[in-house]
Amino acid sequence: MIGKVLAWLPERVVALRMRIFALVNGQDVVTIPGPQVGAADFRRVYADPAANGRSRGAALSDLFWYWLSPGPQVHQEHLEAGPRYDEVAKCTRHILVKSKKESEELTRRVARHVLAGVRPGLVRLRDEMMPIWAELYYELVFDEPCPPRARELIVAHADDVASALKCVRPRNMRRRARLTKYLRQRLADVPHPLPQSLTPEEQAYYLQGTFFTTAVVQMSEAMAHLLMIIAQDESLQQRLAEHPEDADNVIDSVIDDGLRAYPLFGIAHRISTADIELDHLTIPAGTVLCFSYPGFAEQSAKEDFIPFGVAQNRACPARGLAPPTMRVVTQEVLRRFSLASTAAHTRSIPNRGPALLTPRGARPRRAPLVWLGVRDRWEDVWRSFAQLVFGTYMVLDARRLALCSTYFAGGNR
Repeated sequence: MIGKVLAWLPERVVALRMRIFALVNGQDVVTIPGPQVGAADFRRVYADPAANGRSRGAALSDLFWYWLSPGPQVHQEHLEAGPRYDEVAKCTRHILVKSKKESEELTRRVARHVLAGVRPGLVRLRDEMMPIWAELYYELVFDEPCPPRARELIVAHADDVASALKCVRPRNMRRRARLTKYLRQRLADVPHPLPQSLTPEEQAYYLQGTFFTTAVVQMSEAMAHLLMIIAQDESLQQRLAEHPEDADNVIDSVIDDGLRAYPLFGIAHRISTADIELDHLTIPAGTVLCFSYPGFAEQSAKEDFIPFGVAQNRACPARGLAPPTMRVVTQEVLRRFSLASTAAHTRSIPNRGPALLTPRGARPRRAPLVWLGVRDRWEDVWRSFAQLVFGTYMVLDARRLALCSTYFAGGNR
Protein backbone atom coordinates (compact mmCIF):
# COMPACT_ATOMS: atom_id res chain seq x y z
CA MET A 1 0.00 0.00 0.00
CA ILE A 2 2.78 2.44 0.97
CA GLY A 3 4.61 1.56 -2.22
CA LYS A 4 1.54 2.49 -4.31
CA VAL A 5 1.02 5.74 -2.44
CA LEU A 6 4.65 6.76 -2.94
CA ALA A 7 4.98 5.46 -6.51
CA TRP A 8 4.96 9.04 -7.78
CA LEU A 9 7.99 10.02 -5.69
CA PRO A 10 10.91 8.82 -7.86
CA GLU A 11 9.64 10.64 -10.95
CA ARG A 12 9.10 13.82 -8.95
CA VAL A 13 12.63 13.61 -7.55
CA VAL A 14 14.12 13.35 -11.05
CA ALA A 15 12.06 16.35 -12.17
CA LEU A 16 13.17 18.28 -9.09
CA ARG A 17 16.83 17.57 -9.81
CA MET A 18 16.47 18.90 -13.35
CA ARG A 19 14.76 21.98 -11.96
CA ILE A 20 17.60 22.49 -9.48
CA PHE A 21 20.14 22.45 -12.31
CA ALA A 22 18.26 25.32 -13.94
CA LEU A 23 17.79 27.33 -10.72
CA VAL A 24 21.02 26.80 -8.79
CA ASN A 25 22.92 29.09 -11.12
CA GLY A 26 21.37 32.15 -9.54
CA GLN A 27 21.49 34.21 -12.76
CA ASP A 28 19.95 34.33 -16.23
CA VAL A 29 19.60 30.82 -17.61
CA VAL A 30 18.18 29.66 -20.93
CA THR A 31 17.10 26.03 -20.89
CA ILE A 32 17.09 24.43 -24.33
CA PRO A 33 14.61 23.20 -25.38
CA GLY A 34 12.40 25.47 -23.31
CA PRO A 35 10.02 28.44 -23.49
CA GLN A 36 12.59 30.74 -25.10
CA VAL A 37 14.46 28.35 -27.40
CA GLY A 38 12.77 25.27 -28.81
CA ALA A 39 14.10 21.92 -29.98
CA ALA A 40 14.38 23.19 -33.55
CA ASP A 41 17.19 25.54 -32.47
CA PHE A 42 18.94 23.06 -30.16
CA ARG A 43 21.70 22.19 -32.64
CA ARG A 44 21.94 25.76 -33.92
CA VAL A 45 22.69 27.18 -30.48
CA TYR A 46 24.83 24.24 -29.36
CA ALA A 47 27.05 24.59 -32.45
CA ASP A 48 27.34 28.38 -32.26
CA PRO A 49 30.97 29.52 -31.82
CA ALA A 50 29.81 31.78 -28.98
CA ALA A 51 28.43 28.82 -26.99
CA ASN A 52 31.96 27.91 -25.95
CA GLY A 53 32.28 29.07 -22.35
CA ARG A 54 32.78 26.02 -20.14
CA SER A 55 32.75 26.87 -16.45
CA ARG A 56 33.82 30.42 -15.79
CA GLY A 57 30.91 32.69 -14.96
CA ALA A 58 28.32 30.07 -14.02
CA ALA A 59 27.46 29.30 -10.40
CA LEU A 60 26.14 25.96 -11.70
CA SER A 61 29.78 25.07 -12.42
CA ASP A 62 30.47 24.96 -8.68
CA LEU A 63 28.11 21.99 -8.45
CA PHE A 64 29.63 20.10 -11.37
CA TRP A 65 33.17 20.79 -10.15
CA TYR A 66 32.13 19.49 -6.74
CA TRP A 67 30.88 16.23 -8.24
CA LEU A 68 33.89 15.82 -10.55
CA SER A 69 36.59 16.57 -7.97
CA PRO A 70 39.48 16.15 -7.60
CA GLY A 71 41.00 18.21 -10.37
CA PRO A 72 37.89 19.51 -12.17
CA GLN A 73 39.91 22.53 -13.31
CA VAL A 74 41.81 20.27 -15.75
CA HIS A 75 38.92 18.01 -16.70
CA GLN A 76 38.77 18.18 -20.48
CA GLU A 77 35.07 19.01 -20.44
CA HIS A 78 35.62 22.03 -18.17
CA LEU A 79 38.78 23.60 -19.57
CA GLU A 80 38.16 26.95 -21.20
CA ALA A 81 39.06 27.30 -24.88
CA GLY A 82 42.71 28.06 -25.55
CA PRO A 83 46.17 26.47 -25.87
CA ARG A 84 45.80 24.47 -22.67
CA TYR A 85 42.61 22.84 -23.85
CA ASP A 86 44.07 22.20 -27.29
CA GLU A 87 47.05 20.36 -25.78
CA VAL A 88 44.85 18.26 -23.49
CA ALA A 89 42.44 17.37 -26.31
CA LYS A 90 45.35 16.34 -28.53
CA CYS A 91 46.65 14.01 -25.80
CA THR A 92 43.20 12.44 -25.38
CA ARG A 93 42.89 11.79 -29.11
CA HIS A 94 46.37 10.24 -29.15
CA ILE A 95 45.47 7.83 -26.34
CA LEU A 96 42.14 6.83 -27.89
CA VAL A 97 43.27 6.35 -31.47
CA LYS A 98 43.24 2.67 -32.41
CA SER A 99 42.07 0.86 -35.48
CA LYS A 100 38.62 -0.72 -35.39
CA LYS A 101 40.22 -4.17 -35.38
CA GLU A 102 42.58 -3.30 -32.51
CA SER A 103 39.75 -1.78 -30.47
CA GLU A 104 37.51 -4.80 -30.94
CA GLU A 105 40.27 -7.28 -30.12
CA LEU A 106 41.22 -5.38 -26.97
CA THR A 107 37.60 -5.11 -25.88
CA ARG A 108 36.91 -8.80 -26.50
CA ARG A 109 39.97 -9.87 -24.51
CA VAL A 110 39.13 -7.59 -21.58
CA ALA A 111 35.43 -8.52 -21.59
CA ARG A 112 36.19 -12.23 -21.57
CA HIS A 113 38.62 -11.79 -18.71
CA VAL A 114 36.15 -9.86 -16.56
CA LEU A 115 33.04 -11.87 -17.46
CA ALA A 116 34.81 -15.10 -16.54
CA GLY A 117 34.39 -13.98 -12.94
CA VAL A 118 30.68 -13.12 -13.22
CA ARG A 119 28.31 -15.72 -11.83
CA PRO A 120 24.65 -16.29 -12.79
CA GLY A 121 22.02 -14.82 -10.51
CA LEU A 122 20.67 -11.40 -9.57
CA VAL A 123 23.14 -8.65 -10.43
CA ARG A 124 23.36 -4.91 -11.00
CA LEU A 125 24.36 -4.56 -14.64
CA ARG A 126 26.25 -1.29 -14.17
CA ASP A 127 28.36 -2.88 -11.43
CA GLU A 128 29.21 -5.85 -13.64
CA MET A 129 30.14 -3.58 -16.55
CA MET A 130 32.32 -1.13 -14.64
CA PRO A 131 35.35 -3.46 -14.26
CA ILE A 132 35.34 -4.05 -18.03
CA TRP A 133 35.69 -0.37 -18.83
CA ALA A 134 38.12 0.16 -15.95
CA GLU A 135 40.44 -2.46 -17.45
CA LEU A 136 39.94 -1.30 -21.03
CA TYR A 137 40.69 2.38 -20.37
CA TYR A 138 43.59 1.50 -18.09
CA GLU A 139 45.12 -0.46 -20.95
CA LEU A 140 44.53 2.39 -23.39
CA VAL A 141 46.33 4.78 -21.03
CA PHE A 142 49.18 2.52 -19.85
CA ASP A 143 49.40 0.08 -22.79
CA GLU A 144 49.57 -2.90 -20.43
CA PRO A 145 47.01 -5.23 -18.78
CA CYS A 146 45.26 -3.72 -15.79
CA PRO A 147 46.51 -5.09 -12.44
CA PRO A 148 43.86 -6.03 -9.85
CA ARG A 149 44.82 -3.16 -7.52
CA ALA A 150 44.37 -0.55 -10.26
CA ARG A 151 41.03 -2.02 -11.28
CA GLU A 152 39.85 -1.91 -7.68
CA LEU A 153 40.83 1.75 -7.32
CA ILE A 154 39.28 2.79 -10.65
CA VAL A 155 35.98 0.99 -9.99
CA ALA A 156 35.71 2.39 -6.45
CA HIS A 157 36.37 5.89 -7.75
CA ALA A 158 33.97 5.65 -10.71
CA ASP A 159 31.23 4.16 -8.54
CA ASP A 160 31.64 7.00 -6.05
CA VAL A 161 31.37 9.66 -8.76
CA ALA A 162 28.30 8.03 -10.32
CA SER A 163 26.60 7.61 -6.94
CA ALA A 164 27.23 11.24 -6.02
CA LEU A 165 25.97 12.49 -9.39
CA LYS A 166 22.73 10.57 -8.80
CA CYS A 167 22.59 11.87 -5.22
CA VAL A 168 22.20 8.37 -3.76
CA ARG A 169 25.09 9.03 -1.37
CA PRO A 170 27.57 11.84 -0.62
CA ARG A 171 30.90 11.89 -2.40
CA ASN A 172 33.85 10.14 -0.71
CA MET A 173 36.98 12.18 -1.38
CA ARG A 174 39.27 9.74 0.41
CA ARG A 175 38.23 7.01 -2.00
CA ARG A 176 38.91 9.29 -4.94
CA ALA A 177 42.26 10.44 -3.53
CA ARG A 178 43.54 6.87 -3.48
CA LEU A 179 43.25 6.69 -7.25
CA THR A 180 44.88 10.11 -7.63
CA LYS A 181 47.85 8.93 -5.54
CA TYR A 182 48.18 5.76 -7.63
CA LEU A 183 48.14 7.71 -10.90
CA ARG A 184 50.62 10.27 -9.58
CA GLN A 185 53.02 7.44 -8.79
CA ARG A 186 52.56 5.88 -12.24
CA LEU A 187 52.94 8.96 -14.47
CA ALA A 188 56.39 7.90 -15.64
CA ASP A 189 54.88 4.63 -16.90
CA VAL A 190 52.41 6.31 -19.25
CA PRO A 191 53.77 5.69 -22.78
CA HIS A 192 51.98 8.72 -24.22
CA PRO A 193 53.22 12.34 -24.20
CA LEU A 194 51.17 13.98 -21.44
CA PRO A 195 50.28 17.69 -21.64
CA GLN A 196 53.37 19.66 -20.67
CA SER A 197 51.32 22.70 -19.69
CA LEU A 198 50.02 20.67 -16.73
CA THR A 199 51.95 20.03 -13.53
CA PRO A 200 52.49 16.36 -12.56
CA GLU A 201 49.59 16.61 -10.11
CA GLU A 202 47.38 18.09 -12.83
CA GLN A 203 48.45 15.35 -15.25
CA ALA A 204 47.18 12.77 -12.73
CA TYR A 205 43.94 14.72 -12.35
CA TYR A 206 43.56 14.88 -16.14
CA LEU A 207 43.94 11.10 -16.52
CA GLN A 208 41.60 10.49 -13.61
CA GLY A 209 38.88 12.85 -14.83
CA THR A 210 38.94 12.10 -18.54
CA PHE A 211 39.49 8.35 -18.61
CA PHE A 212 38.62 6.95 -15.19
CA THR A 213 35.70 9.24 -14.38
CA THR A 214 33.94 10.23 -17.60
CA ALA A 215 34.90 7.28 -19.81
CA VAL A 216 34.37 4.52 -17.23
CA VAL A 217 31.17 5.99 -15.78
CA GLN A 218 29.55 6.83 -19.12
CA MET A 219 30.41 3.54 -20.80
CA SER A 220 29.21 1.53 -17.80
CA GLU A 221 25.93 3.44 -17.77
CA ALA A 222 25.52 3.08 -21.53
CA MET A 223 26.02 -0.68 -21.25
CA ALA A 224 23.58 -0.92 -18.34
CA HIS A 225 20.91 0.78 -20.49
CA LEU A 226 21.68 -1.40 -23.49
CA LEU A 227 21.54 -4.64 -21.50
CA MET A 228 18.37 -3.56 -19.69
CA ILE A 229 16.68 -3.05 -23.07
CA ILE A 230 17.74 -6.53 -24.10
CA ALA A 231 16.80 -8.04 -20.72
CA GLN A 232 13.24 -6.71 -21.01
CA ASP A 233 12.72 -7.87 -24.61
CA GLU A 234 12.65 -11.66 -24.84
CA SER A 235 11.89 -11.61 -28.57
CA LEU A 236 14.98 -9.51 -29.19
CA GLN A 237 17.17 -12.04 -27.39
CA GLN A 238 15.57 -14.84 -29.36
CA ARG A 239 16.23 -12.99 -32.62
CA LEU A 240 19.88 -12.48 -31.68
CA ALA A 241 20.24 -16.15 -30.81
CA GLU A 242 18.50 -17.47 -33.93
CA HIS A 243 20.09 -15.10 -36.46
CA PRO A 244 23.75 -14.66 -35.46
CA GLU A 245 24.60 -13.53 -38.98
CA ASP A 246 22.53 -10.38 -38.40
CA ALA A 247 23.52 -9.87 -34.76
CA ASP A 248 25.92 -6.98 -35.39
CA ASN A 249 23.31 -4.91 -37.20
CA VAL A 250 20.66 -5.68 -34.60
CA ILE A 251 22.92 -4.73 -31.69
CA ASP A 252 24.00 -1.53 -33.45
CA SER A 253 20.33 -0.62 -33.89
CA VAL A 254 19.63 -1.28 -30.20
CA ILE A 255 22.64 0.84 -29.24
CA ASP A 256 21.23 3.76 -31.25
CA ASP A 257 17.75 3.27 -29.81
CA GLY A 258 19.15 3.08 -26.29
CA LEU A 259 21.27 6.22 -26.58
CA ARG A 260 18.25 8.03 -28.02
CA ALA A 261 15.76 6.87 -25.39
CA TYR A 262 18.17 7.07 -22.45
CA PRO A 263 20.65 9.88 -23.17
CA LEU A 264 23.66 9.66 -20.89
CA PHE A 265 23.69 13.38 -20.19
CA GLY A 266 20.90 15.14 -18.38
CA ILE A 267 22.01 18.76 -18.56
CA ALA A 268 25.10 20.10 -20.33
CA HIS A 269 25.78 23.73 -19.55
CA ARG A 270 27.71 26.31 -21.55
CA ILE A 271 28.26 30.05 -21.11
CA SER A 272 27.79 32.31 -24.13
CA THR A 273 30.94 34.37 -24.75
CA ALA A 274 29.18 36.67 -27.24
CA ASP A 275 25.62 37.40 -28.32
CA ILE A 276 23.91 34.53 -30.14
CA GLU A 277 21.43 35.75 -32.75
CA LEU A 278 18.34 33.65 -33.49
CA ASP A 279 15.43 34.63 -35.73
CA HIS A 280 13.20 35.41 -32.78
CA LEU A 281 15.68 36.08 -29.98
CA THR A 282 19.11 37.43 -29.10
CA ILE A 283 20.83 35.46 -26.36
CA PRO A 284 23.15 37.93 -24.60
CA ALA A 285 26.79 37.23 -23.86
CA GLY A 286 27.26 35.78 -20.38
CA THR A 287 24.05 33.75 -20.48
CA VAL A 288 24.18 30.24 -19.03
CA LEU A 289 22.83 27.78 -21.58
CA CYS A 290 21.42 24.57 -20.13
CA PHE A 291 21.09 22.00 -22.91
CA SER A 292 18.62 19.30 -21.87
CA TYR A 293 19.42 16.08 -23.69
CA PRO A 294 16.26 14.31 -22.44
CA GLY A 295 14.12 17.26 -23.46
CA PHE A 296 15.65 17.31 -26.92
CA ALA A 297 15.18 13.54 -27.32
CA GLU A 298 11.49 13.85 -26.41
CA GLN A 299 10.77 16.74 -28.78
CA SER A 300 12.92 15.95 -31.79
CA ALA A 301 12.49 13.45 -34.60
CA LYS A 302 13.62 9.88 -33.97
CA GLU A 303 16.53 10.12 -36.37
CA ASP A 304 17.67 13.49 -35.03
CA PHE A 305 19.63 12.66 -31.93
CA ILE A 306 23.13 13.58 -30.72
CA PRO A 307 24.41 11.01 -28.21
CA PHE A 308 27.97 12.32 -28.47
CA GLY A 309 27.32 16.05 -28.75
CA VAL A 310 27.87 18.18 -31.85
CA ALA A 311 31.12 18.29 -33.79
CA GLN A 312 31.37 22.08 -33.57
CA ASN A 313 31.33 22.11 -29.76
CA ARG A 314 33.69 19.49 -28.37
CA ALA A 315 31.92 16.31 -29.35
CA CYS A 316 32.81 13.27 -27.24
CA PRO A 317 36.36 12.18 -28.20
CA ALA A 318 35.31 8.53 -27.80
CA ARG A 319 32.41 8.77 -30.27
CA GLY A 320 34.22 6.51 -32.75
CA LEU A 321 35.32 4.03 -30.09
CA ALA A 322 32.15 3.68 -28.03
CA PRO A 323 29.63 1.93 -30.37
CA PRO A 324 31.89 -0.89 -31.65
CA THR A 325 33.25 -1.64 -28.18
CA MET A 326 29.73 -1.69 -26.76
CA ARG A 327 28.75 -4.16 -29.45
CA VAL A 328 31.66 -6.47 -28.58
CA VAL A 329 30.84 -6.41 -24.85
CA THR A 330 27.19 -7.17 -25.62
CA GLN A 331 28.18 -10.13 -27.75
CA GLU A 332 30.36 -11.51 -24.97
CA VAL A 333 27.61 -11.09 -22.37
CA LEU A 334 25.02 -12.82 -24.57
CA ARG A 335 27.46 -15.62 -25.39
CA ARG A 336 27.39 -16.57 -21.71
CA PHE A 337 24.02 -15.47 -20.36
CA SER A 338 20.36 -14.89 -20.99
CA LEU A 339 19.08 -11.73 -19.33
CA ALA A 340 15.76 -10.86 -17.75
CA SER A 341 14.61 -7.96 -15.60
CA THR A 342 11.40 -6.79 -13.95
CA ALA A 343 13.02 -3.63 -12.56
CA ALA A 344 12.26 -0.08 -13.59
CA HIS A 345 14.38 1.32 -16.41
CA THR A 346 14.81 5.09 -16.31
CA ARG A 347 17.26 7.50 -17.90
CA SER A 348 19.15 8.21 -14.68
CA ILE A 349 19.14 4.47 -13.79
CA PRO A 350 19.90 5.03 -10.07
CA ASN A 351 19.07 1.35 -9.40
CA ARG A 352 22.16 0.42 -11.47
CA GLY A 353 20.19 -1.93 -13.73
CA PRO A 354 19.00 -4.92 -11.67
CA ALA A 355 18.72 -8.08 -13.76
CA LEU A 356 18.77 -11.86 -13.60
CA LEU A 357 21.60 -13.61 -15.42
CA THR A 358 20.88 -17.18 -16.48
CA PRO A 359 23.42 -19.47 -18.17
CA ARG A 360 22.86 -19.42 -21.92
CA GLY A 361 20.33 -22.09 -22.87
CA ALA A 362 18.88 -22.53 -19.37
CA ARG A 363 15.33 -21.48 -18.50
CA PRO A 364 15.17 -18.44 -16.18
CA ARG A 365 13.49 -19.05 -12.83
CA ARG A 366 10.35 -17.04 -12.13
CA ALA A 367 10.79 -16.53 -8.37
CA PRO A 368 13.94 -14.36 -8.55
CA LEU A 369 12.26 -12.10 -11.11
CA VAL A 370 9.22 -11.61 -8.88
CA TRP A 371 11.48 -10.77 -5.97
CA LEU A 372 13.57 -8.41 -8.14
CA GLY A 373 10.49 -6.41 -9.16
CA VAL A 374 9.20 -6.07 -5.61
CA ARG A 375 12.63 -5.14 -4.25
CA ASP A 376 13.17 -2.55 -6.95
CA ARG A 377 9.89 -0.75 -6.24
CA TRP A 378 10.65 -0.53 -2.53
CA GLU A 379 14.22 0.56 -3.15
CA ASP A 380 12.93 3.30 -5.44
CA VAL A 381 10.98 4.81 -2.56
CA TRP A 382 13.74 4.93 0.04
CA ARG A 383 16.30 5.91 -2.61
CA SER A 384 14.14 8.90 -3.54
CA PHE A 385 14.21 10.12 0.05
CA ALA A 386 17.98 9.61 0.11
CA GLN A 387 18.35 11.61 -3.10
CA LEU A 388 16.38 14.48 -1.62
CA VAL A 389 18.55 14.54 1.51
CA PHE A 390 21.96 13.95 -0.07
CA GLY A 391 21.15 16.09 -3.11
CA THR A 392 20.20 19.04 -0.92
CA TYR A 393 23.32 18.59 1.19
CA MET A 394 25.64 18.44 -1.82
CA VAL A 395 24.07 21.47 -3.52
CA LEU A 396 24.56 23.50 -0.33
CA ASP A 397 28.07 22.13 0.24
CA ALA A 398 29.04 22.91 -3.35
CA ARG A 399 27.81 26.47 -2.95
CA ARG A 400 29.78 26.78 0.30
CA LEU A 401 33.03 25.53 -1.24
CA ALA A 402 32.50 27.42 -4.52
CA LEU A 403 35.32 25.49 -6.17
CA CYS A 404 34.89 26.98 -9.63
CA SER A 405 34.12 30.53 -8.52
CA THR A 406 37.12 30.59 -6.19
CA TYR A 407 39.43 29.15 -8.85
CA PHE A 408 38.66 31.85 -11.39
CA ALA A 409 38.49 34.59 -8.77
CA GLY A 410 42.15 33.77 -8.06
CA GLY A 411 43.13 34.81 -11.59
CA ASN A 412 43.36 31.29 -12.99
CA ARG A 413 42.44 30.48 -16.57
